[in-house]
Parts: sequence; structure tokens; C-alpha cells
Amino acid sequence: MKHTISWGIVPFFCLLASVVCVAQEGIRLLDISNETARHTIIAQGTPTLYQGHPYSAMMPDGETVFCVWCVGHGGPAGPMAKSTDGGKTWARWDSHLPEGYAKHRNCPSIYRLVNADGEAFLWVFSAQPRMARIVSADDGETWEEKAPLGIPNVMAFSTIIPKNPGVQDGQYLGFYHHRAIPGGVVFDGEPRGDKSARLEVMVAETSDAGFTWSAPRLVASVEGKDPCEPCAFWSPDKSEIAVLMRENRGTGRALVTFSRDKGATWDAPKNTSWELTGHRHIGTYLPDGRLFFAFRDTAPNSPTRGSFVGWVGSYDDVKNSQPGDVRILLLRNHAGWDCGYPGVFVTKDQDIVALTYLKYDDSPNKHSVVATRFRMEDLRK
Repeated sequence: MKHTISWGIVPFFCLLASVVCVAQEGIRLLDISNETARHTIIAQGTPTLYQGHPYSAMMPDGETVFCVWCVGHGGPAGPMAKSTDGGKTWARWDSHLPEGYAKHRNCPSIYRLVNADGEAFLWVFSAQPRMARIVSADDGETWEEKAPLGIPNVMAFSTIIPKNPGVQDGQYLGFYHHRAIPGGVVFDGEPRGDKSARLEVMVAETSDAGFTWSAPRLVASVEGKDPCEPCAFWSPDKSEIAVLMRENRGTGRALVTFSRDKGATWDAPKNTSWELTGHRHIGTYLPDGRLFFAFRDTAPNSPTRGSFVGWVGSYDDVKNSQPGDVRILLLRNHAGWDCGYPGVFVTKDQDIVALTYLKYDDSPNKHSVVATRFRMEDLRK
């Protein structure tokens, strides 16, 4: 990831963002949600069609992007779209996919993994049946269905990161969550009958770029809380892994945990700042070295609660539960709550793109998959 920036780049957008404050600790909030020139609708919802839970993968050229999502809330997979201009325009790619993919269900996620011989594979993982998957060995032109991994889960891999950052050796860590009785049975899906069960965050490893995976290990299990939807990322100096987690019981702030031995052991999870509290964080390092995360805002008393927001701050802000530098109201959700599950990428031209599903307006249409775009210069206003 690049950690430099040229402030001489002419901003892609000249519209001014309004500035307000978040109630908790005075962090700035930029509101770009009404600037429709930034928006791209990837998949339009209709009065009968709900487009939900997208994820994206950027290719090395900085312009080609794939996006996958499901139909209905946690419903069947099947849709895919491809962009060749950094997410400005999109073409549906469903016809390239194997027939069986439409039978996979719940929150597909897509990743590009590279083996020790330099061969790249695009993988799409879905929750059911038991971490179902399809793969492409030719940059998304053709796809093949592979046998499910057989891992009980609530949601398939929310993040996959290199085990050895900066090295393409086929070794990756995949983070996901399941519901289980601690030390006992692991449920498939999310049954609610046993009150002793809780959500737990897990990690599995691959050494062959996604074809085979190790037995999962525990990352986080917290009494009285439900950590889930892990977002894993390396520290700038590559000395530790951080994992942001949604807290699904709504008992307080989001959670974060750290590992300094490549995921072998983990600190006890602790609270994030209120400003970083939300559901399904996905993020990236920005050209100036700061972090950007997009997520559904769930912070109490937040003026953007229930909408799609971004957060910008340093790695130390995450580690020390500090407020960060700025929040951004990316897209306003007209459903009141149901949004998030983003894709996030930075294009070759240094545009920051965040996409999600939400009810885009107050028309009869159900949720759409929508992207918004901004530049680092917008954060200086």
C-alpha cells in the first residue's frame, strides 16, 4: 500500500461538503451524502427487488473492480458486476458465473489471492452451504465452482489478508464469525435457541492461495458480547495485526483486538472509540498513510446513526481508541438502519470509492447497491 500523497492533484469534484460535529467528542463530520455527482448505482433496487450485502475486489491495474452481492437480505448469491474504469461505470457479469453459484446464500465476499508461483486467483466465498465458493484463474473471465470448505459459519470470510505482508507466497489469513457454545458445539447459520451460545470471531489459514484451509482458530469470544464481521489489517510497520469487530448485542462500542505473532495469539478485545463504532467495517490505507473505514453507523446519539459513514484516522487512533480525524456521511440511508457491508478501494487516480447497499431514496424502491467517490482534498475542507 502506498503511503505518500501529492497535494497537487486537481480534485475530481468541486462540490463543497458541509461540516457539522459528532456529538461524542467533537470530531468533524463532512456531509457529502447529497452530492449526487459522486454517486454510481451499481444495482438498482425496485419495488420488488432488494439488492443487498455487496463486497468488492480491486485488481492490480487500479481500474478493474469486481463487485458481488446477494438478492434479498442474506438471500441467494448470483449477481456480479465488473468495472474497468475504477468504479465509474459497471457491467453485469452474471453470465460468466457457474450455474450453481445462484444456489449459494448470504453475503458473498470476493478476494484476489496469489500463490508462490505468481498465479492469481479470484475467489468468491458465501456463507452457505458451509462456506461455498467459486474461483477464477483468468482474472474473472471464467469461473468454476469448487466444493464448499465445510466450515460452519454465520458469514463467510469478512476479510482475508496476507500472512506475510508484501510477499506473494500463497499464505493468507481468513477471518469470519460463527455462533457457538463456548468450548462446545458450533452451529451452522445463526440459530437463536440456545441462550448460552455467542458469536465468536475465527481465523483459518491457507498456504496455496485459497484452495485448502487449516482448521479454524479462535480470535475473539467475549462474555456478554457478540463480536462478529471482523475487519483485519496490518499495522503500518507490519509488526501486528488489528481486527475491528462489530458488537452485535448493541451493548456498547465496537471492539478491536491485536496479534503480534501473525495471528497465533490475540489480545483480549477492547472497545474502540465511539466514532469508530458501527457494523461491518471495511477499510484501506489512504495515500497519506491514514486509515479509512466505511461502515454502518451505530454510535449512540450520532446524527448519522443508521446511515453509511466513513472514518479517517491513524493506526494509533485505532490502537488507542482515539476519536480519529474526521467522519464522513457518505450516503444517507432512507431505510433507517439496514445498510453497510461495504466495498472500499482506492483507484489508480487516487479516488476513494466506498460502496454499500441501502435504500437510496424515499421512493417505493427497495435497497440498491450504490457507490460514492471522493478525494483526499475533500477531507481538508
